[in-house]
Amino acid sequence: MSRQLKIIVEKHLDGYVAYPLGLKGVVVGEGDTYEEALADVKSAIQFHIETFGSEVLPDDSPVLEVFIAEATLPA
Repeated sequence: MSRQLKIIVEKHLDGYVAYPLGLKGVVVGEGDTYEEALADVKSAIQFHIETFGSEVLPDDSPVLEVFIAEATLPA
């Protein structure tokens, strides 16, 4: 059964970092390009599910949208 996950891909000065939303546990991928980071995180997600089982998958309340916001914190 296929399942869709939302994945955040961040561009940094030294490459890209990607991580899924809604998955239980910590899963991160990286790469020199967007495509490499996305492929790496997909592989990491598959390994995470194989290792910890389907209970790490999001429940029946999937992430529908993602918003980016900025917050200023006191120093």
